[in-house]
Amino acid sequence: MLLRVLDAAAAARPRVVVGPPSLAPLLPGATELTREEPAGGGPVAGLAAGVRLVPQAVPQVAVLSTDLPFLAATVLSGLSAALRDGGDVAVLVDDRGRPQWLCAVWHRAALARRLGALGDPAGARMRDLAAGASVVDVSVSGDSGPPPWFDCDTEEDFRRAEEWMNAEPG
Repeated sequence: MLLRVLDAAAAARPRVVVGPPSLAPLLPGATELTREEPAGGGPVAGLAAGVRLVPQAVPQVAVLSTDLPFLAATVLSGLSAALRDGGDVAVLVDDRGRPQWLCAVWHRAALARRLGALGDPAGARMRDLAAGASVVDVSVSGDSGPPPWFDCDTEEDFRRAEEWMNAEPG
């Protein structure tokens, strides 16, 4: 699944993955690997570790979970375009209108401000990070196949994703 997410973000530079050192052999070239402190500190701690490797001159930062097997480059382009019209963060919303904070594009400066305001990121929730930010909700249709917000949190989710992948043409 990680490689599918990295494929969706193929145009991004730099590309940073936050995770254990055992991921290093799996990563394509021009992808940096780092680890959150403390290890297992949660998604905001991981985000804080990853954003440290993104130069300040980079205007936007995509924040993506690695368990989004149906994420497409077009979704990321849509989030990026929505952010150009204003706001601190453009976030994908699912078919129930819930923000998917681990599928978002932030203005890098706004993200740095929010991380600084939180203090220690270990154990913080993504919605805490977004609290007070100017949010642009982005909806996409999941009608033509598996929805891009589908994430694999359980064995059943993984089996369902495999079924969808096996049914994909080509």
